[in-house]
Amino acid sequence: MDNQEFKKIFDQKFDELRSCIYYRCGDVDLATDIAQDCFMKLWEKRDSIVMSQVTGLLFKMASDMYVNKFHHQKRTKKVFENIRFDLHDYSPEELLTFKQLNEKYTMLIENMPEIQRSVFLMSRIDGLQYREIAERLGLGVKAVEKRMGNALNYLRNALMAEN
Repeated sequence: MDNQEFKKIFDQKFDELRSCIYYRCGDVDLATDIAQDCFMKLWEKRDSIVMSQVTGLLFKMASDMYVNKFHHQKRTKKVFENIRFDLHDYSPEELLTFKQLNEKYTMLIENMPEIQRSVFLMSRIDGLQYREIAERLGLGVKAVEKRMGNALNYLRNALMAEN
């Protein structure tokens, strides 16, 4: 695929792809981001693309990206739903501190590199053992251990840097 073909496909399919994603998520910004990411991946793989299959490929990539983002948001939300406490047991200052820490933690998880985040969330949210994570991701147990260690170091360093 050359520049002209890519531009033609982009002009023809971008709005349609974005609309399709928008109908699923109801968020224009998210739909635009996913559509742009799809075209970036298409450009990166342009040498191996079969032109007759490009439309199907774009919509498949968009669907997969949306599902991945949806599951990521769902997992992140689940982390904080599992934290329960009685508001009467804490002072307003303690509640504010908890809220700020909670926001920082959420941001750190969202900004964590994907290879670490997936292992971290599978372990901490889904409660999977390293062996189970390794099987699901097609990795060795040692690779999962290393990614989990890196994720924990990332969180520890980022949280300590603020103090």
